[in-house]
Amino acid sequence: MQVRSIKTLLICLLSLTLLLLTACGNTDKGSTSSTKTMSVGLVNAPTSFNPINTGDIAGQFIERFMFDSFLDMTHPLKFEPKLAESIDTTDNQTYKIKLNPKAKWSDGKPITADDVVFTFNLIANPKSEIAVGAYLSALEGMDNSGKLKKGETAIPDLKKVDEHTVSFKTKVPVDPNYIKEMIGTKIITLPAHVLQKIKPEDLANSTYMQAPNVTSGPYTFVKYVKNTYVQFKASKNYYLGKPKVSSMILKIMQAPNLVDELKTGGIQMTASGGNGNISFQDLKTVQQFSNVKTQLNKQIGYQTMMFNTKTIKDAKVRQAIATAINREQIVKQLLKGYGDIVDGPYTKINPYLNTKMKTIGYDPAKAKQMLKDAGFDFNKTINLVVPIGNKVREQSADIITQNLKAVGIKVNETTYDFPTVMQKGKAGDFDLLLIGLGFTIDPDISSVYAPGGAYNFMSYNDPESTKLLEQGKLEPDSSKRHAIYNQLQEIWDRDMPIFTLYSSDDTVAVGKDVAYGGPASFWPGTAHNLQKWSYKSTK
Repeated sequence: MQVRSIKTLLICLLSLTLLLLTACGNTDKGSTSSTKTMSVGLVNAPTSFNPINTGDIAGQFIERFMFDSFLDMTHPLKFEPKLAESIDTTDNQTYKIKLNPKAKWSDGKPITADDVVFTFNLIANPKSEIAVGAYLSALEGMDNSGKLKKGETAIPDLKKVDEHTVSFKTKVPVDPNYIKEMIGTKIITLPAHVLQKIKPEDLANSTYMQAPNVTSGPYTFVKYVKNTYVQFKASKNYYLGKPKVSSMILKIMQAPNLVDELKTGGIQMTASGGNGNISFQDLKTVQQFSNVKTQLNKQIGYQTMMFNTKTIKDAKVRQAIATAINREQIVKQLLKGYGDIVDGPYTKINPYLNTKMKTIGYDPAKAKQMLKDAGFDFNKTINLVVPIGNKVREQSADIITQNLKAVGIKVNETTYDFPTVMQKGKAGDFDLLLIGLGFTIDPDISSVYAPGGAYNFMSYNDPESTKLLEQGKLEPDSSKRHAIYNQLQEIWDRDMPIFTLYSSDDTVAVGKDVAYGGPASFWPGTAHNLQKWSYKSTK
């Protein structure tokens, strides 16, 4: 009896030891086992998980973990296959999307041409609530906002060629790179077999868009705890290979908390594109961490101040307000010089920047006189709406408020979480609104400046601008496009519906235990090859 007891005890101890060793091997400090979790730090909460109606960079970043685009753009105008094997044309007007025949939804059903046709028509449907319509607006039958005429539900010349091929036609010949960027990298295909019975007008508020249960990407949705984290697990059916990390957690926090989380290993990296930037005040601290490597890059994104043109109607007043703002102080004091003053919607790395435009200088005396000349009512209080999360942007709002008060403008500065700011923007519930933008290398930004554009919170509507936007979008000749967008930048500078403040260098950090992966500053390469993200092995 005693011998049996000892043997039993030894077996139990051995089993317990093996169990403990297995558990240790599955922790974040261990090998590249697929049971590991990787965490990414974000500073903004998503407004939704609706791939056709998400207007914020946090939501767009998060969606890329569970939805695939047709192509990835890893460098400016350098495209790689993803959900599509190719997007080709022989005449620059009729295009074919050839899907990867191995692509499957997370429920195991194949992704087919039917899904693509369904998604395109859903976006174009006048009853659908969308943010991506401008990316389809070059297609036959579509208006500037990417919508069909009232009563129409099918895009002309959009056809299913076979199970894995879709063809469509543009209004006139267009640059293939325009199609590859706007449609190839921006349009996300939705599962027709899951959503086709939902009315287009009901889709935005459907259960699916709150918690997508059938997706195409390397990870599937598990849970969202509002303003705290989003959790994903590896998809069993991912067509590009099983993800090496079994669980992804995207943690939402205030920017200062990124520092502590990086130091303790609570997160393995920060998101890029302004959605997880380490403040420049904290950059030197993070650079000294032995477990983290940092990187600074120029961005296509930038921070802006939108004017509500319905409440601040006079362009001369808007120009005066712009002249009153000390952007140089923001760049030197808040960015520590790691950034640029930007005039207009294109940063220094965008080839369509009109370099002949004069920079709007800071001149409070001139601004005050401009306000008087325009008959501005100095008794009026202007409501400045500011999103929380991006610490530099919050601090820039304080400088802007001080600048405006210095020229006699009464300002009421209010702060909200990002989803609330987006709601206020869409409702026009502001006079001035701070928001970050950054869309594409291609210069078309009809979504901001065209009437009905998804991000035209300013209610800007200038016939000359609208006409040139349409011409620029459909012009296949690069040199002629440059001339059109140079002219547009002059119009926007004159009308001032938006005052671009600055473009900060993208400051990202990745743990040294990450073997492959991490945020790329060039959007949308941020989520490139997610299935290959992995940890280094430890022996």
